[in-house]
Amino acid sequence: MFENIRLAFQGILSHKMRSLLTMLGIIIGIGSIIAIVSTIQGTNDQLREQLIGSGKNTVRVTLGSGGDSYDMDMSSSLQGVHPVSDETIRKILALDSVDRVTCFTNRVLWDTAVYYIDTPLNSVNISGVDDQYFETLGYRVRTGRLFLERDFDNYSKVVILDQTASDSLFKGIDPLGKTIEIYKKPFTVVGIVYEPSSYEPNIETIEDYALLNETDSNGKVFVPKTSWPILFKYDEPENVVVKASNTDAMTRAGQRTAKILNATITVENPTVTYQAEDLLGDLRNKQKMQNATNIQLMWIAGISLLVGGIGVMNIMLVSVTERTSEIGLKKAIGARKSSILWQFLTEASVLTSIGGVLGVVAGVVMARIINIVTGIPVGINWVAAIIAVIFSMGIGIIFGLIPSVQASNLDPIEALRRE
Repeated sequence: MFENIRLAFQGILSHKMRSLLTMLGIIIGIGSIIAIVSTIQGTNDQLREQLIGSGKNTVRVTLGSGGDSYDMDMSSSLQGVHPVSDETIRKILALDSVDRVTCFTNRVLWDTAVYYIDTPLNSVNISGVDDQYFETLGYRVRTGRLFLERDFDNYSKVVILDQTASDSLFKGIDPLGKTIEIYKKPFTVVGIVYEPSSYEPNIETIEDYALLNETDSNGKVFVPKTSWPILFKYDEPENVVVKASNTDAMTRAGQRTAKILNATITVENPTVTYQAEDLLGDLRNKQKMQNATNIQLMWIAGISLLVGGIGVMNIMLVSVTERTSEIGLKKAIGARKSSILWQFLTEASVLTSIGGVLGVVAGVVMARIINIVTGIPVGINWVAAIIAVIFSMGIGIIFGLIPSVQASNLDPIEALRRE
């Protein structure tokens, strides 16, 4: 085997240009496949990050009515749906797919409900949160502190802002210890938080843009959940965020949590239910939309490999013709048909394997160029690269089989006579 490999390299090096031209089809085909797979991988990673949220494995389970989110009116409460109890939280935490759970209430305030002196926030997302909220959703403290146990026990009028809300209200002034008004009630700023793993949202339509600006244009404001009734008078139904044990468990964790929460609802309206977002399902749907184009591109690249394989077969047939006397001499001194067969098969597979390695390098370079020129994300899949090299070796064996069989079947007397 090693002798056959040595002879293969010797033959390739003795005809460098011919060997390079022979490998060109393999290089183009493998390079195209690697570039396509890299863009597919990069696009899928981007979709996963945009939909799932930078690997935090969190799933929102929100109260809905008829398929839409349920909006609490300022002057009423929803009978039959209560804040999540400690017993319900224990049941959710007992699920094998759930690591953490947090409960919160939420509103988007459209009017100028939040002020610092004479600076308003025209629209802001305000949430009443528990002591698990910031850790579950991956927030980090930039300055100040998070809520303490005494803040919840004493119904303290304290507030935490994200960086956007802080910048909008305070314009570069240190916000810690300052008092802001929320519906004319004074709240003291105790901390500023941020999300270190935040990502750029995928905005494809005007509705996506509008939704983003509706919810996050002026940032987020957080108050202790026990202080929520100071602002809104009622203990409102809560939404839940669960942190799954891993990304693949997100859908299962969300569905099981929704089932537990729905068992606590006593409202007569059957359309009022807790609904878990299916981020993995959304991801799969978006990926399916790309499959048709990806398959077409793979077929085109496959045609390049077919052409490359035909080129290998052609050059191996030429090599057999050129080396007829060599084959006749080897057979005359006792070389078996299998030895001749494996020699030419090894040469064909080494030739295509080198083409496969060069194709992988070309594919990686093409993927980087695509990323730089078009901005399309790429992700190099080294497993696919290894498979591509093995596949190229297989092409050499398949398309080198006919020339190898022809060489092994040569009659030694006729082969020597041709010379």
